[in-house]
Amino acid sequence: MESTGKRKERAAKVLKVLKKTYPDARCELDFSNPLELVIGCILSAQCTDKRVNSVTPALFAKYRTAADWAAAPQAVLEQELHSTGFFRSKAKNIRALCRLLDEQYGGQVPDDFDALVKLPGIGRKTANVLMVSAFGKPGIVVDTHMKRLANRLGFTREQNPDKIEKELQKIIPRKEWGAFSHAMVFHGRRCCYARKPACSQCPVREWCPSRETDNARA
Repeated sequence: MESTGKRKERAAKVLKVLKKTYPDARCELDFSNPLELVIGCILSAQCTDKRVNSVTPALFAKYRTAADWAAAPQAVLEQELHSTGFFRSKAKNIRALCRLLDEQYGGQVPDDFDALVKLPGIGRKTANVLMVSAFGKPGIVVDTHMKRLANRLGFTREQNPDKIEKELQKIIPRKEWGAFSHAMVFHGRRCCYARKPACSQCPVREWCPSRETDNARA
């Protein structure tokens, strides 16, 4: 693998182009406060943002506080979450999370990363989404798109999300972590697909060591 310095240089060029290509890159879950975002993140597991966004308006109108979610009967919540998949575990996690938020944090989602990852149903990915999109703080979101693109672009060879996050932290300036996360996810959803990536249309193909392989596969 190339040196860290060289990866930093390529990453800077890639980010500059992606920011220009996707100036509106952002979290695509609809939310109006941190609690709504964390609920959306839990629902998005093994589910599309589009599906989650079709379900949450009614839920957010009905359950406005952490206490409301915590008090929801498990069976009722399961039915309401059914279309998002894994509805039993999602309902259980949401109720447990919101009960703890209500009891220990006054119903508010903490804006501290270490506190977030200790909460039920919140891993590093969700915690980073919250840091970036709800609180405007630095964070690198390693979802399936970030994992795929970071490897294709040669920024890492790691497969473990936590290790990928640490590798990317070394080559992306801290102040750009959020912008990098949004831009990479947007690019993964709109061009660098898991199957048949659109390499001929890719604005960063010049700096992608996988482009020939991907073109052949496409």
